Amino acid sequence: MAQQLHVELVAVEEKVWSGEAEMVVARTTEGELGVLPGHAPLLGQLAEPGQVRIKLAGGEQLAYDVAGGFLSVSADGVTVLAESATPVSAQSR
Repeated sequence: MAQQLHVELVAVEEKVWSGEAEMVVARTTEGELGVLPGHAPLLGQLAEPGQVRIKLAGGEQLAYDVAGGFLSVSADGVTVLAESATPVSAQSR
């Protein structure tokens, strides 16, 4: 089984999403960042406007529009602390 990341997406008022994922992609003030299991620890400021994409095992992907906040990568996983996080509606094909 592929190694997984533990991901927490938290907005000021609530925990938005928590679970295991294969990869997290977020846009920071330094540019777009992809985080895989084993990534070096870092702290990044989310770009505004920004989007966080969480890639799950099996190919499913969750996307949230986020405003303000930070992305923290540690040995425990990834935490996204945003002022607000809104699910992006699925794009019609």
